[in-house]
Amino acid sequence: MKFDNRVTRMTGAELPIVQAPMGWIARSQLASAVCNAGGLGIIETSSGELDVIRDEILRMRELTDRPFGVNIAQAFVRDPDIAQFIIDQGVRFVTTSAGSPERYTELLKSAGLTVFHVVPNLKAAIKAVEYGVDGLIVEGGEGGGFKNPQDVASMVLLPLVRSKVDVPIIAAGGFVDGSSMAAAFALGAEGVQLGTRMVSAMESPVHENWKQAIVNAQETDTVFLNRFQSPGLRALRTDRTSALEKQPEVNAMTEFGKPQDLYFGGDMESAIPLTGQVCGRIEEVRPVADILGEICAEFEETLHRLESSYPR
Repeated sequence: MKFDNRVTRMTGAELPIVQAPMGWIARSQLASAVCNAGGLGIIETSSGELDVIRDEILRMRELTDRPFGVNIAQAFVRDPDIAQFIIDQGVRFVTTSAGSPERYTELLKSAGLTVFHVVPNLKAAIKAVEYGVDGLIVEGGEGGGFKNPQDVASMVLLPLVRSKVDVPIIAAGGFVDGSSMAAAFALGAEGVQLGTRMVSAMESPVHENWKQAIVNAQETDTVFLNRFQSPGLRALRTDRTSALEKQPEVNAMTEFGKPQDLYFGGDMESAIPLTGQVCGRIEEVRPVADILGEICAEFEETLHRLESSYPR
């Protein structure tokens, strides 16, 4: 089916499906596959490796002729020139996160970029809109990665934010297939962001051990760390994360470990494997094009099923 809403018009993507900007993972190999399948690939900056990121952006232009975006994770990239760096690369779509929308929105928009800000609650959403962002990524606590310690589920957060703001919303946290995407749209979103599903995709650069851990996980196999620290983290249950779960006084960020040994070496205990609860719904490693194609087909089937079950 064809999509035409504010998210597709603002991003230039064929599909309102966005790949989450996971550190070290969201680079050209994965992001270009998403773009070529019709979605919107996002290049990360949270690794802080800006020279590498510049090369990744250049490589994106070799691997795809489709639009793509870049994320600024403010808490992890402290370079004051990061926004200008992204502007200089000719990027047209940016997501900002882990910080105030006040910091970069005006500069990015004055350069002609479209800016969506990631928010974990209603207060942050209203603040971001007041600072002039073009749209929001509304992120429920089910999602993997860095979280607000006071997490709110997408089922509650999405309709709440939609009832108070008019900007387009991309829903994140708990979305993995066509039926969950249809639910997001019913709750007020115009797009979805996929994280864990993309980590486990065939084109994801992470080690097969992590992908298979996601495939083998049950819906209860994640932990929420740093409930009384900041940032919160949702991660796959391992010996390391289970031990940290029992030590709420310890800031898990100080015990994060060596992420590249996990991501690319496959040592599941070397670091914290950031993973969302949808790991319990992922049954196999699939190519990105197949994942996005099946999401769209199931989305359309869900709409037809609902319409036939509840005719006007």
